[in-house]
Amino acid sequence: MTGLGGRHRDKRSFALRLAVLASVAALLAGCGSFGGEKPTPQPIVPASAPKVAPAPTAVSQEQARIAAAYGGVYSKPDLVTLLNSVADRLAAASERPDLRYKVTLLNSPLINAFALPNGNLYVTRGLLAVANDTSEIAAVLAHEMAHVTARHAFQRADEERKAVLVSRVVSDVLEDREAGAVALAKSKLSLASFSRAQELEADRIGVQNIARAGFDPYGASRFLLSMGRQSELRSAALGQKPSQPGLDFLSTHPSTPERVQLAVTAARQIGAPGVGERDRDAYLVALNGTTYGDDPAQGFARGRRFLHPRLGFTFLAPEGFTFENGSEALLGVAPDGRALRLDAARLGSSQTLESYIAENWIDGVEPGPVEKLEVNGMDAVTVVARGKEWTFRFAAVKFGADVYRLIFAARELTPDIDEGFRASLATFRRLTQAESEQAQPLKIEVATVRPGDTEETLARRMAVTDRALERFAVLNGFAPGDPLQAGLRVKVIGE
Repeated sequence: MTGLGGRHRDKRSFALRLAVLASVAALLAGCGSFGGEKPTPQPIVPASAPKVAPAPTAVSQEQARIAAAYGGVYSKPDLVTLLNSVADRLAAASERPDLRYKVTLLNSPLINAFALPNGNLYVTRGLLAVANDTSEIAAVLAHEMAHVTARHAFQRADEERKAVLVSRVVSDVLEDREAGAVALAKSKLSLASFSRAQELEADRIGVQNIARAGFDPYGASRFLLSMGRQSELRSAALGQKPSQPGLDFLSTHPSTPERVQLAVTAARQIGAPGVGERDRDAYLVALNGTTYGDDPAQGFARGRRFLHPRLGFTFLAPEGFTFENGSEALLGVAPDGRALRLDAARLGSSQTLESYIAENWIDGVEPGPVEKLEVNGMDAVTVVARGKEWTFRFAAVKFGADVYRLIFAARELTPDIDEGFRASLATFRRLTQAESEQAQPLKIEVATVRPGDTEETLARRMAVTDRALERFAVLNGFAPGDPLQAGLRVKVIGE
């Protein structure tokens, strides 16, 4: 969340944002291409931010758009060199050795990887944090390369054009908009099945390719399993139930358990476990020092506190909240269904906070009286708006030329819950220069297991307090009960 994305001025756009807040739990779930997370665009990071290189001017508009949408290009030369060497090795062993690939590392904590038809492969640092050896990374890259060689992007684009054409013919030519909508819905179901088949085909081709290149073919199933466990951990941290497959999920991916089983089956056709190269140590050495989670240039959370050193503010969420940072806004959820949203707007030249708040209301809610207050030396207003199912506490804080909007939501706004919302608003303040300078990202650190170490002792070394033991196990691909051998290298989260 760099500029907090949207300086929305009209009532309709703001209404849409509040509607999004009311369904924030659904918005926080999703998936990416190989990865298990929705490809939500990440904040555009300023060129001055550490470890983020600006997109080269010679790249295509599409490549530049992708880099910007995922926080920019992340600069870690040794890691990028390893990724490209794996891609070269896979290309040489593939059915199309004439094709060349280039891997770009993106500065996003999301778990995602995808490919363009021209051979450009993109991998997020969030995905690399979940992987544990070169064979798992090879599986990710081989999967995306399979999409290119199988021309899946072209095939899907053709199917989408057909779907739109059918709906337009029914809607415009036959002058039946309702039937056109039904036709489009049916086409989306067909596209869901079509994309699902493509993902499974890419998995199968990828497993065969990594085996031909000399990597462990079981790397694909291990990574898919870790990805599924990471998704479950993320849902638990956000207070959500594990997401159930639905139309949106099936529009891009089959379920992870199905993919794991098919990947294992494909690997068994090649050989028993233990064949092929894994090279865990080489991978972890290259990964060591990589940023983990949000980059401070994009704003980041430490427990319930959110800090944005570049924009110069901080605030503390109510008890029980977990943050999800995005390009449009900062979102937060609590296990009991409470939600919050923080974004920014710009006042008109003659607009006051009171007039601004009166002009930006969601349809279907009844705002109460506007209350003027001061929040740590800044002018602010707040008001409660009651809707059919949700009640919102909306606050606008004047921060320089901008207005920061904190929107809290609860299905039942009890006095205790509202007291927590108001207490959170009261913590919104400017960061000191020292605080901004001291804000550092979390990093992946590689440690060596010593005699006597356990998962518990290593988890206590993690610079996170929320579910540290679970995070340590998922981060390292450990199943419950796996023994720790002295001398093994493992990942921990440090500062």
